Amino acid sequence: MPKYRVLVSDPISEQGLQALLDSPDVEVDIKTDLSPQELIAIIGDYDALLVRSQTKVTAEILQAAKKLRAIGRAGVGVDNIDVPASTRHGVVVINAPDGNTISTCEHTFAMMMAMARKIPQAHMKLKNGTWDRKSFVGVELKNKTIGILGFGRIGSEVAVRAKAFGMSVLAYDPFLTRERAESMGVRMSTVDEIVEGSDFITVHTPLTKDTKHLLSHDQFARMRDGVRILNCARGGIIDEKALVEALANGKVAAAALDVFEEEPPIGNPLVEMDNVVVTPHLGASTEEAQINVAIDVAKELLNILQGLPFRNAVNLPSLSNDSLRTLEPYLTLAEKLGTLAANLAIDSVRKIEVTFYGPLAEQQTEPVTRSFLKGMLSYYHGEEVNYVNAPFLAEQSQIQLKETKSSRHDTYTELLKVSVVTENTTIIVAGTHKATVGPRIVQIGDFKLDLEPNGTLLLAENRDKPGMIGKVGTILGGAGVNIDSMKVGKLDNGISLMVLAVDRAPDEETRREIEVVDGIFSVRDVTL
Repeated sequence: MPKYRVLVSDPISEQGLQALLDSPDVEVDIKTDLSPQELIAIIGDYDALLVRSQTKVTAEILQAAKKLRAIGRAGVGVDNIDVPASTRHGVVVINAPDGNTISTCEHTFAMMMAMARKIPQAHMKLKNGTWDRKSFVGVELKNKTIGILGFGRIGSEVAVRAKAFGMSVLAYDPFLTRERAESMGVRMSTVDEIVEGSDFITVHTPLTKDTKHLLSHDQFARMRDGVRILNCARGGIIDEKALVEALANGKVAAAALDVFEEEPPIGNPLVEMDNVVVTPHLGASTEEAQINVAIDVAKELLNILQGLPFRNAVNLPSLSNDSLRTLEPYLTLAEKLGTLAANLAIDSVRKIEVTFYGPLAEQQTEPVTRSFLKGMLSYYHGEEVNYVNAPFLAEQSQIQLKETKSSRHDTYTELLKVSVVTENTTIIVAGTHKATVGPRIVQIGDFKLDLEPNGTLLLAENRDKPGMIGKVGTILGGAGVNIDSMKVGKLDNGISLMVLAVDRAPDEETRREIEVVDGIFSVRDVTL
């Protein structure tokens, strides 16, 4: 008699479900195209639910899922699952961040070959009845330099194939170490070095505030004449208007795009340009990838049901109700401190030390550390990071992780303090939970403050002298950015940190205008 029942509510191949189908402990029911009401009526009988993108797992469905222990999403995104509600109900949500690595890598390489040899254009002309060998002279990949922006799973695989084609590889990633670069035979580079020294440039970063328009007018102007550009990652990493201009004036010889800032790209001039190869977001669209993500999730669901270790949860591992009540404010705070620290880090992270003070140190602190890692690593690696795999990804990036505990702090009853050591500096962020106001950020670097860890914050380090706040406020006001509140931390050496809560992040032009104000040393914005 099977111990567990699993409902599969979206179409998934039998091969993908094999781990569950083969287990004597599991009974699998495949019921697709259920209405929300139909799903609510039966979900209470199941221990696990396996979906793709069609089924919407809402709070109402979770309320009815009295036995549910896990939800598996056969894919990367979990937008169709109410993750906070799942966490409240103690349901683990897992996904499959690795299943499309090879398919996306191979699609990138296929696009690069098609672009280099003008295959789509030649194909279309021959299909239309014209034999034309003169118009489609291409370029070889051998002895060319490829710059890879983002050297995670997919970027690394692209590098392996590029080297097999005799290409030199420049690689940029905030967590790429010199040792790993050398072991893979690639040259650790900056974004600027890749922009200025590559024949081909391919992007493999998540789309974040810092990677949006990572390649724009300034970068294209500094590229080699005849450079070729690829994007099979996320639309928006490349400024499409700047790319159109660079393609039109010949700076960029060709581009190959699988993703766009708006999809579908109706009316997008890039689709109409003869020197652009396009596909409709097909990076993960292989038979193998679709099967692999289902296999990964099915195995993970089985591990959860059988009480075995699992690694691809997108929400927190189970905590007792008492522990959850105590730690919940710090789980949220830790993730936001991680995001803040990532914004402040300007070079590769080498070491992270998480210190717990007071009664907080007596709790099960590992989930708090995981939350910090998730916040920090997600800033660079996007949705592939979750609470379970964050320590593994940190280890993979050769980041040393240390937890320390102290029974008391001189100022606060409880405190969470994190020290992030990079190649050239040390970043300190700290926070606490105050019963009357909730989680607070109380330290950034050497500056002591008291900030609500929400919304968009503008951080300006400056000389502590009259008029500084007014000058920054005037510039923001002129740009239509509203200041909601302000805090200032001061050091004995006459340096201050001005932190403004604003209604939106200032654009690049406004930031540059603030940076050139006499007495301003640095400007950063972060959205928590």
